Amino acid sequence: MSGGRVKYVCDQDKSVLVNNFEKRGWVPCAEDEDWNFYWASVQTVRAIFNVETGYRLGDDQVINHFPNHYELTRKDMMMKNIKRYRKDLDKEGNPVAEKDELGRYLHLDFIPVTFILPADYNLFVEEFRKNPSSTWIMKPTNKSQGKGIFLINRLSQLKKWSKDSRGTPLVHPGGKDAYVISRYIDNPLLIGGKKFDLRIYVLVTSYRPLKCYLYKLGFCRFLYSPVQCKSQ
Repeated sequence: MSGGRVKYVCDQDKSVLVNNFEKRGWVPCAEDEDWNFYWASVQTVRAIFNVETGYRLGDDQVINHFPNHYELTRKDMMMKNIKRYRKDLDKEGNPVAEKDELGRYLHLDFIPVTFILPADYNLFVEEFRKNPSSTWIMKPTNKSQGKGIFLINRLSQLKKWSKDSRGTPLVHPGGKDAYVISRYIDNPLLIGGKKFDLRIYVLVTSYRPLKCYLYKLGFCRFLYSPVQCKSQ
């Protein structure tokens, strides 16, 4: 610190960030100086913590991204980690992993049946044929804001889509264009007949041990039109 004040680096020209840093009396500095706080883009974080650099944060240094944050923010990686978490709890005999007589989780059922394409294609087909009248939702693993999402209720739709998109979307899991496909929830909780989601902010400062701070305020987003029927 400089005279007891926090020294920061910011690689983004955003006034909302810089203004807040300055209001706190923080002192700007260069990346190669002894900084305390670094607000960096994802690309910068990856470069800083590149395996070849061997860089590690000091006790008085904080950065705004974990280098491996994609393990939770990418849909395919998050699904893999949740499945691994379930298996670990199973091995431990943890009561949280309790299942019913049909083998379904009683407490870890917060995510619908999901597969990663193309790796899990055969497993998906097997599951689909158990209930061929069900609807499934496909999402690109690395996109947001509803981009690239669509529904299918016939295998022929998936095969046609795969054929039309050959060479781009069906790549290895972890690739930028991998997809996840989940059983569509056709009886969602509604408010005033409308679908909604909650946006809640959590600050995670450590994974081991896990240390999180939940912000008290959040907001709710509603679908513009009421849900008319299950197929919609």
